[in-house]
Amino acid sequence: MNKFLTAIIVCATAFSVQAQQVKDPKMVSFIDKLMSQMTLEEKIGQLNLPSEGDIITGLAKNSNIAEKIKKGQVGGMFNIKGADKIREIQRIAVEQSRMKIPMLFGMDVIHGYETVFPIPLGIACTWDMNAIEESARIAASEASADGISWTFSPMVDIARDPRWGRVSEGSGEDPYLGGQIAKAMVRGYQGKGNSFSANTNILACVKHFALYGAGEAGRDYNTVDMSRIRMYNEYLYPYQAAVEAGVGSLMASFNVVDNVPAHGNKWLLTDVLRKQWKFDGFTVADYGGVSEMVNHGVGDMQSVSAQALNAGLDMDMVSEGFLSTLKKSLEEGKVSIDQINTACRRVLEAKYKLGLFANPYKYCDLSRAKKDIYTQANRAVARKTASESFVLLKNEGNLLPLAKKQTIAVIGPLANTRSNMVGTWSVAAKLDVPATVVEGLKSVGGKDASILYAKGCNLTSDPVLEANSTLFGRSLNRDNRTEEELREEAMKIAAQSDVIVAAMGESSEMSGESSSRTDIGIPDVQKRLLKELLKTGKPVVLVLFAGRPMTLVWEHENIPAIINVWFGGSEAAYAIGDVLFGNVNPGGKLVSTFPRNVAQIPLFYNHLNTGRPAADKGFEKFRSNYMDEKNASLYPFGYGLSYTQFTYSDIKLSSATMNGTGEITASVTVTNSGKRDGAEVVQLYIRDLVGSISRPVKELKGFEKIQLKAGESKTVSFKITPELLKFYNSDLEHVFEPGEFDLMIGGNSQDVKTTKFTLQ
Repeated sequence: MNKFLTAIIVCATAFSVQAQQVKDPKMVSFIDKLMSQMTLEEKIGQLNLPSEGDIITGLAKNSNIAEKIKKGQVGGMFNIKGADKIREIQRIAVEQSRMKIPMLFGMDVIHGYETVFPIPLGIACTWDMNAIEESARIAASEASADGISWTFSPMVDIARDPRWGRVSEGSGEDPYLGGQIAKAMVRGYQGKGNSFSANTNILACVKHFALYGAGEAGRDYNTVDMSRIRMYNEYLYPYQAAVEAGVGSLMASFNVVDNVPAHGNKWLLTDVLRKQWKFDGFTVADYGGVSEMVNHGVGDMQSVSAQALNAGLDMDMVSEGFLSTLKKSLEEGKVSIDQINTACRRVLEAKYKLGLFANPYKYCDLSRAKKDIYTQANRAVARKTASESFVLLKNEGNLLPLAKKQTIAVIGPLANTRSNMVGTWSVAAKLDVPATVVEGLKSVGGKDASILYAKGCNLTSDPVLEANSTLFGRSLNRDNRTEEELREEAMKIAAQSDVIVAAMGESSEMSGESSSRTDIGIPDVQKRLLKELLKTGKPVVLVLFAGRPMTLVWEHENIPAIINVWFGGSEAAYAIGDVLFGNVNPGGKLVSTFPRNVAQIPLFYNHLNTGRPAADKGFEKFRSNYMDEKNASLYPFGYGLSYTQFTYSDIKLSSATMNGTGEITASVTVTNSGKRDGAEVVQLYIRDLVGSISRPVKELKGFEKIQLKAGESKTVSFKITPELLKFYNSDLEHVFEPGEFDLMIGGNSQDVKTTKFTLQ
């Protein structure tokens, strides 16, 4: 008989992911009583989320927003900095409004508050869930000390097109890894158990639901179009993982899903999120997302606001479509009072869970702001985490680490900047505080190292592009000297040195929201300077600043040492010094594939095979390949070098077969065969060789980060269960199917040991 007719199939379908949580009866009773006393206008008011920009003077009592708060027309606000300001606004809500309902105060606390950690794409490269959770815990502690009770993080969108600027804000291309990071971030923000008992825990908001990272052409806010089978197998899991971790809120995405804007997509916000995943938090619009539905061509402001509410959106950010139209829509029968009540209840429940009804000023302890923010302890953690996020891409002749007793020329437009070190989406950071690369190397190198500096060139030859790439106080102070004059100064400095450190790449705002690029290489003028520096014959180390995977073929072929430092946060400069001088052995591993050419995009490791796969050893006619480029990446998913070397034994299986209720263990011994202590991320990949639908060439199914002393060995084991082998079939049933599987373990997705097992 056909294999799939006789298969042992476990169908925990997409429609029963987790059990419905039982709500606290005290909370239910409290909110029942509260809502029974609220007017329709006050209920709709709880669904309104204006921004700080509406506070013209910075003091709510003197602004238009204050009157709205007094009338009960505001459920929360966002991006206000300072516990004193927030306390004043909260006082108006709980002392001067009729119902005295406290407000939520949110902020884009994306990768730290004043103590800034590496950008999310960078910190993901640690593959260290404890470190990632700790970064979110510290961010929550600092933000909550300054009055913030809600963060619009984590962003868990799968991104496979590095032209998209917001790839910097996510965790890369893999759904399994993205899901583990999503869970860690939620735990860090909300605390274990999501009890919110401490005033250091804040409400997380997973975003952007859904598929935002798959915009066509890598252009931000652009159309997304894909099959549902691809959604379930490749894109939805990180959102689901955050829901399973108990995330308290969820933000809709700007794009369409099945041609319906996500903000008004009932299948997405109700059928999937509520009915299938049993999400019991509240949903919020992205900035202006409700009003932008008009541009999508699905109705006027009143009709799109009604559509969003009916679809399952609970809170309207900035658009004020709910505030201005829902009463009319109710009168006309376009929405029901039950839908308004449901949305209002969800927002009130979040406030209750946070403890704001018990203590509206829970997050307004002014003494905490003075002692809990940007502390030495927090900065030490950020420095360590940054150093572990860096990815060593090349180290020819063991050029790195550098000896301290030498003269080092630090050259490049990113060598002496403070404001760019923290990276994009660091709205609470003090941009004039972080050390520069020059200062970091001087600090770590101490009296033994002689550090020289020259800017060498501007960020780019195009002043307009540079201005657009250095917004929000991130200016690199464009030098008005000619390119030749700047280069001449750099060459004089280089001539005095033993080694050149080139601090180059992107500025912090060349990635992030609305920062899509068609050319993802190092900007023109920087590359020209690099070529001249190589001509000196001095060894060159490229310290690459990047918010995305970049095209670096020339650099890889010509620069002896390349280390990607992303944007490492407020302590990045010291972390760079730690790694360059060998105080820390880099162990970061890529979470996104680096293409050779932008024309290869989208390029990702866990792709489906084709009917005509190519060997990629040169052009083959009538095969799936390019005439003028390889299929292969420049740096594969999971890749990253070390100052030491690791060797892997062959894989040992506890059994070569298992049944639908069993499990097997796969083990490999990893040895640090070099002369330095170091960290290695041991990665498990599995390929389902024959399925009812085409399956990826490999999928990440497990990983473990280990520390090994020089010469030390450790056996790493992974448990393989049928649950690990599940996928969504053509009927969107979550199943595993009997058959043969390849099991691969290695230090990246390309260099692996392989064995086989059979699921009977």
